Formats: sequence, structure tokens, C-alpha cells
Amino acid sequence: MRPLSPEKTRFLKEISAPLTVAVPPDDAMRDMCQMPDGTILFFGRERLPGGEIMRCCIISEDYGLSWQKEWISDPETLGAMTFNPDSREFVTTAAHHEKLSLYPSMQDLPAGTYAVISPEGPGGTKKEYFKISDNLYLYARQPLLLKKRKRMVVTSQYQTGYGMVAPAVMFSDDNGRTWQESFPENLGVYPVEPPHRGMRWQQYSCEPTVAELSTGRLLLISRTTFGKHCLYTSDDGGESWSKPQLSDCFYSCNTMPLLKRMDDGRLLFFWCNTQPLPELDHEKDQWGLTASEAAGLWEDVFTNRDANHAALSCDDGLTWQGFREIALNASRNVSDFRSFASGLTLDKSVHQFEALELPFGKILLAFGQAPSSRRLVIFDPDWLLEKQRSEDFHSGLINVSTQVFVNSISGSHRPAPGHCSWNRTHGALLVPDPARDFTEVLHIVTPDDPRLFNRTQGVVWNFPAMKKGELALKLKVSGEPLRISLTDRWFNPCDETVEFYAQISFTLDKEAAAADPWQEVKITFDLLEKRCVLSLGDTPAYSLSLKGEAPAGLSYLILQNTSQDPDFEGTLVKSFSAEAR
Repeated sequence: MRPLSPEKTRFLKEISAPLTVAVPPDDAMRDMCQMPDGTILFFGRERLPGGEIMRCCIISEDYGLSWQKEWISDPETLGAMTFNPDSREFVTTAAHHEKLSLYPSMQDLPAGTYAVISPEGPGGTKKEYFKISDNLYLYARQPLLLKKRKRMVVTSQYQTGYGMVAPAVMFSDDNGRTWQESFPENLGVYPVEPPHRGMRWQQYSCEPTVAELSTGRLLLISRTTFGKHCLYTSDDGGESWSKPQLSDCFYSCNTMPLLKRMDDGRLLFFWCNTQPLPELDHEKDQWGLTASEAAGLWEDVFTNRDANHAALSCDDGLTWQGFREIALNASRNVSDFRSFASGLTLDKSVHQFEALELPFGKILLAFGQAPSSRRLVIFDPDWLLEKQRSEDFHSGLINVSTQVFVNSISGSHRPAPGHCSWNRTHGALLVPDPARDFTEVLHIVTPDDPRLFNRTQGVVWNFPAMKKGELALKLKVSGEPLRISLTDRWFNPCDETVEFYAQISFTLDKEAAAADPWQEVKITFDLLEKRCVLSLGDTPAYSLSLKGEAPAGLSYLILQNTSQDPDFEGTLVKSFSAEAR
């Protein structure tokens, strides 16, 4: 492996929380790889000033700390691949048909999916193709080399009909020359039921990711429409799979997950852990949708792709810790979000992932879509295990979500180049502290603005998941009551259904929380004993009820206004903190 200078060695060792090191040249999924000498490559495409689209690669020779770009002119140049130490070759997969050829040399091949094998690997041009299947497997991950048996496994998906997809697994026992396929059971249709008034985009089970456990069992997790990721296991190296089971703690809807096993055996999981707004009535509330969008065969809007998360398991996925935000979308408050930074990629979100392990157990993670949102970060998985977090807005609103949606056109690309997105703007805002001490506090109000999707505004803040802990807030309610909720996932700040899903939710009015200058509020909870106490100052005031289950613990504080009439007094928030007990 490449040596680092003493200064870079010290710097890499000290990284804890996610540190942005680059903007990758393409959306995260399968374009990053590491060479045997430690060099890291990330392939992609960029538009030149004259409008030409050209392939490129960013390269790091110091484990992601710095990067340089090279342009690629030869269309036969290989992109990211997995190095197979048994055969000393590089391998990847490619789907091919008359309208989709990864390399010009595939043009004369029959349609289907192929293994691409090369002695040169990424950046080279020498390659051989080995037919895997007549099926077109799309969104395939890079091959995973199993440790318990000589086998490489590739997860992917295929179309079963218009708008319908299902998971697929390919595996080879002879270094990629011949392959077999298996097909985990698909999920059905997610029904229209309250609070939804229209059909979601039906994704069934797709974009799967797989990891090998210490026992040799395979764990596969897929993207779904059901509001949670789907889990499968295999005890025979991917030849057969268990029945699909929805996760009890990995929330998500139509976003791509990633499993990554570290060299020390621990598992990392990357996903969005977010809840979309309830689906609208496609006829009454969203004019102009196509028939396929209204029927759930295509998406009408994404409202859950502005936050992503990571969790860590030390017991082969039996339990998980962390549930911390890796990133919030840097574009989350942009008022012309539909058309903002639209280019080669029309999605602008922080879902989709790929990861590599670096020296000292650090992780290089790529995530996101479009240059405005995608990033390469380095972090230490132990950061996920911290027991406390606090926020006083000293760094502005960088650590919280406050965005609200503007009434916008739904649907794919019309008329502006946005894709399945609504415009948005800032909701709760920072204002000077009334004490005039040069600090700022958060002001949550109810505006009178018919341009907004709704009048609910608030703030959403993440802390390390905990089953037993205490939250402390400093705030002052001057207007209508404030709703305080604790949950196990991210919600939109304007989501009016939070109180129905939250494990803890209650309101504070100005009689209870108008102390001058600040009312100190403490929420002490123990999910195992199903206890929760609200204290005002040091005095316990109320016992709060717990609703539902949170197997991995609570990880979100959500503050929202409750008035549907204009309320410009609202609530001022000075700070909040969370600590495990």
C-alpha cells in the first residue's frame, strides 16, 4: 500500500466526523474503486465549456485526502472494476443492447449482461467479455469477493414489465468466466391507505446491496416503496434466498441503500432513514401528471432525499447503533430547486452510496446525485457511537433541516429541467437573540403565504440513536403552542403527520414555556421501561406517553408550530442537546 507522509498520516488518523474531500464526477453507485497499490479512482462524465460531454477520472494517491483529474478520450478505456487477487485480474459487469453499450467493442455482441475481465483494469483498454445472461441487469454493484468460499457475487435488478422491477443476484465460482443467477422474491404493491390519498411510485424490491457475514451467510437489503428497506438472507452463497422481511428500523422509501463490511468484521449500513410526505390525490392536488405517474409506474415527486445516514453493527446485523446523519443536502433550501444545477443529472439529492475502507479503519464514502449535492467524505465509524450532541446555531443552520415546500409542478422533467421535485424555501429562520448579545436564535412561526405547500414550519435535528437519554432545550413560546416530537427517523419540517408517527409528541404553550429569558425544558426517556418525563427547569412536570416501538432507539428532535392561522410571535429556540443515559 502507498505510504503517507507523517503529516497526512496524523491528519487521517484524527478524522472523526464526516469531512468533505471532493465532489465526485458522477453520481454514487459503482464508479469508485481502489487499485492494489492503494490508488483510488472515481470515474464519471463532465460537460466541457463548449458543451461537449467527456469522460474523466479523479485520482487520489493519498487515500482520499487530495484528488487530481484526468480526461479520458479513448471510449474503450475501462472504468471502475474489482481486483480479484486469486486470478490477478480485474472484473466488472455491463448490460448491453442496441441502445446501451458501455464500450464500443460490445456493439456486435448479442444483447444481455456480461462480465468484463481485464489484466490491466481501470484506465486500461484490454478486456474480454463473458456472457452472464440474456437478461438486462441494471444498476449492478461491483462484484463482491466472498471470503468463506471462492465466489464473486453481483447484485442487480431487472424489469419484469413496464415500470416493474425485481432483484437479481449473479454469482461465479471460476473467476467470472461462467455465471449462475438467483432471484430473491419480489414484494407486492404498496396500497393506498391513510394518510396517503394517491398511489406511490411502486418500486417493489430493487437496487439490492449485499454483504458477507462472519458465518458466511449473506445479508441482502433492497430499496422498496413500503417505507422501510427489505432484508433477505442466504446460507448457500446466494443460490437461494429467504422470504423478504421489512426492516424494523431502517426507514426509507424509494432510495438506494449500501452495505459495507469492514476488515474487522463490523458492518456499516448507509441509507436515508427518511419519511416522505403523504402521497397527494393525483387528480385533485397534482394537475398534469401522466397516466403512468398517477398509476404509480413512475414517480411524481421525491420529498425524502435531503438527508442520509449511517449505522454500525458489531454483531452481524443483529443490532445497530448510530443512525446519524452523514449529510444534509446542500441544496435543500434552494428556491428554484426544480431547475437549480440541472445538467447531466436531473436528480439533486444525497441518496445513493458507495464506500471504501482506508487505513486506520476510516471510511471513504461517496453519496448523492448532481454536483450540487454529491460529495466524497472521510469519517471514522466510531463517530457513530458517540453518546451526545448539542446545537446552539453558532454555525448557522448547517446542522438542521428547516426547508418547506412551495406549490410546484409535479412529475418528471416538465416544464423546467427538474426531476420529480418541488421548489422549496427556508422555513424557520435565525434572528438576533433578544438579549442583543451578538448570537442568533431560531424563530418558528406560522406564515400567511398561500404560495407554500402548507403553513407548518419547524426544525428537524438528528442525534446519536439512544434507547435511554435526556434532551435539554432552551426556548420561549410567545405565540401559539409548540409541538415537540422525538422520533426514530427524519421527517420533513412541514410534515403534519409527525405527531401520529412519533414515539413521543406533546405541545407546550406560552403559559408553560414563557420564562424570561428562556424556559429550560428537559425530556428524560427510557424506552426499555417505557418511561418519559417532562421537566420545566429542574421540576418534573408531566409523565409523557410512549407510542409505538423504536428498536434502535430515538434519534430525532422535531419542533413545529401548531397554529394553522398566521402566528408571527411563534417560538424562539436558543439551543438543544441530547445525551445518552
